[in-house]
Amino acid sequence: MTDVLRRGRASLAFGFFAQGVAFALLVTRIPAIQDRYGVSDALLPAFLAAVPVLAGVGSVGTERLVRRVRPSRVLRWSQPVVLLALLGVGLGEGMAELAVALGAFGLAVGALDASMNMLGVSLQRAYGRSIMLGFHATYSLGGILGASLAWAGAHWELALWVSYLPVVAVLLPAALVGSRWYVDAAGGPVGEGQGQGKGQGKESGGGGVVGFGVLLPLCLVMTFAYIGDSTVSNWSAKYLQDVLGSSEQLATVPYNVYMVTTLVGRAVGDLGVRRFGAVAVVRGGALVAAVGFAVVAGAPGAWVGMGGFTLLGVGLCVLVPQTFAAAGRLFPGASDAAVARLNVFNYVGFLIGSPLVGALGDAWSYRGAMLVPMVLVLVTVVYARSFEAPGADRYGGGHERARAADVGRGGHGL
Repeated sequence: MTDVLRRGRASLAFGFFAQGVAFALLVTRIPAIQDRYGVSDALLPAFLAAVPVLAGVGSVGTERLVRRVRPSRVLRWSQPVVLLALLGVGLGEGMAELAVALGAFGLAVGALDASMNMLGVSLQRAYGRSIMLGFHATYSLGGILGASLAWAGAHWELALWVSYLPVVAVLLPAALVGSRWYVDAAGGPVGEGQGQGKGQGKESGGGGVVGFGVLLPLCLVMTFAYIGDSTVSNWSAKYLQDVLGSSEQLATVPYNVYMVTTLVGRAVGDLGVRRFGAVAVVRGGALVAAVGFAVVAGAPGAWVGMGGFTLLGVGLCVLVPQTFAAAGRLFPGASDAAVARLNVFNYVGFLIGSPLVGALGDAWSYRGAMLVPMVLVLVTVVYARSFEAPGADRYGGGHERARAADVGRGGHGL
């Protein structure tokens, strides 16, 4: 049964990777999408906001759907929709086609994000040690590859569909093949055809009650983490160029460095959780991120500012994966519902972050605006105790628990 878990882990990691590639290819080619469809600057924010709003709807819908259908099946069919919707963005001709493609992308992304984190949480419980950060590391790796492919497409002035088609042609069949080995909490790979009766929902974390009062601290942490992340992705280049006086070329560096440090931090973060526990890692990440924002806000020049953005990658990278993992520990009998609800606040933070910093920067100063996400991320230190349920396993033993071999057997709840 250990081989089942390993195959399930590898196939899910590829799912995270594919999602990272697809999302990066969309968001990094927004100027080209705007030019292709003639979207005005006034209308563009509405199109951009629609994606996370619909993703939130998709995440809420997934919470209801997994009461009847395994999360692995939701993931198996939402990922192709995301990839095909991405291709649709590149192939469309009119504004209506763009709206349909982005709508499908948003709804499917919500279902995809929720279901793949549900599987990640249940697999971590089966392993008996922290592996959640590793999944998000592959997402970061996919994001770096997707951004690089987008740069190549822009550099060679390729049509959007020319940039997207080869990626979809490779990732879509690979994701479908890999989906055969997805592992739900209650059973083996999705292809084994095991029953989906009422008991399955309870085993997979679909049953039970999610108390909003208990989940609220995690929702806030998720929101604050994505406010910090969107601050870096949307404002780092402008901040370096307009506030710190860097060249246009140098201003593109901080986000790339942030992505790389996010990847490295997530790649090694599971080791930290196993050694020190989730609470210590989350507190440490929040403090490092706060120091990063403080350095950025007070930087006398571009190179010091880049050092601050580097610290942000190291600090922020651990918060989101550990927030999903904490939801699974806090609600072992309802982890699917908890993850789906928590995932909505991913998009809340994304929607709030960029406008918040922009409004404060215009009304006050961009240096001062950087202090707001710094304060918000510091709140995570206060809520860090929520990342370890009373009596929960810290995943600090550095090895799989013996009960990992019981995955798929009746009567052994994960």
